[in-house]
Amino acid sequence: MKSDIRVCSAWREAHDRPVYTLSESCPACGADAENSAPAPLDPTDPHGEYRRALKRRNR
Repeated sequence: MKSDIRVCSAWREAHDRPVYTLSESCPACGADAENSAPAPLDPTDPHGEYRRALKRRNR
């Protein structure tokens, strides 16, 4: 799931704090904007199968 809110990819070098935007580029410095939300699930999670089985069992 991707968020519509993006953050400046160069905020650590160019800004004092993160700059959030809805556009493809940063309004302050013009750098590319990247997705601000992390992935909800890690596809390489070695214990994901067990967590899902536990949820199914508890329902």
